This record gives sequence, structure tokens and C-alpha cells, in this order.
Amino acid sequence: TTNPDTPAVATPDTKNPTAPVAGHNSFTEAQAKERIEKAGYSGVTALKLDDKGIWQSTATKDGKSVTVTLDYQGNVVAM
Repeated sequence: TTNPDTPAVATPDTKNPTAPVAGHNSFTEAQAKERIEKAGYSGVTALKLDDKGIWQSTATKDGKSVTVTLDYQGNVVAM
């Protein structure tokens, strides 16, 4: 679905097209780092949960430093 308010559901091969989606995030810092790393990023640093419930960090992918987010639905997005 393209509804950004879709509840958190295990859909590992899909990403919400409106991600990152604000909402109550239950991922711990360690879980957020693990999700970001599983998405192919390394060197995850400065990981912080913002006031919209979105984890934000700096990481490296393909040799480039990027800002990466993780929302409550598990969507990992490079900004």
C-alpha cells in the first residue's frame, strides 16, 4: 500500500514509497544500527532518534558518506 500510515508489518522486501514515515518507533539503538547495517551501510555513527520517531545516522555505502534514516516501519532510506 502507498498509505504512509500503514502499521508496522513485516514486509522485508518492500519499502514504503513515502518513507521515512513519522511515528512511534520501538527499535532500540542497537536494533536500528543492525537494520541499517543489514541494508548495506557500514560505519554507522551519530545514531539519534528524532522527535518524529525516526532514527537518523551517518553511514557509508559504496564509498560515500550519507545520512541514513530508519522509520518505525523498518524502512531504511538514504537522504
